[in-house]
Amino acid sequence: MSAKREDADLLLRLYEMRREPKLREARAYFMGKFCAQTLDELNAVLQNPESSALLRQSVTYWEMVASLVNRGLLDTELFFENTGELPYFWEKLKAVVPAQREAMKNPLLYANIEKLATAYFTWAEKRAPGSAAAFQARIADGVAKLRAAR
Repeated sequence: MSAKREDADLLLRLYEMRREPKLREARAYFMGKFCAQTLDELNAVLQNPESSALLRQSVTYWEMVASLVNRGLLDTELFFENTGELPYFWEKLKAVVPAQREAMKNPLLYANIEKLATAYFTWAEKRAPGSAAAFQARIADGVAKLRAAR
């Protein structure tokens, strides 16, 4: 698919949504504080009304965005060229997803995010070999530091 003006318009609208104060707060929470690695740790986050709301706000935003891209409603390469946040988000979330899918009896939970992040890493590796692994290592290191600081 080749990017069209409609893709640019949608990308800009999604960016504007990211600037909404509550979504900014949710993204800041997720990027700066979220470090759950087990279902018990995730459940602790979800039992706190404030952190639960922030987590749900950010995860549903990225699941929606990934759904649009995965369905071809937004050019994939244009999206990849203009965001690194979705793969960052997936890297921080992926440790707890299998257990959460099992607990919720929903194998499709966060499937759009996972699919798009996987495609992103494949795309990034083709363009810059070694970049995906370096990115993933940097996120893992950041999560480890957050966990150590608790």
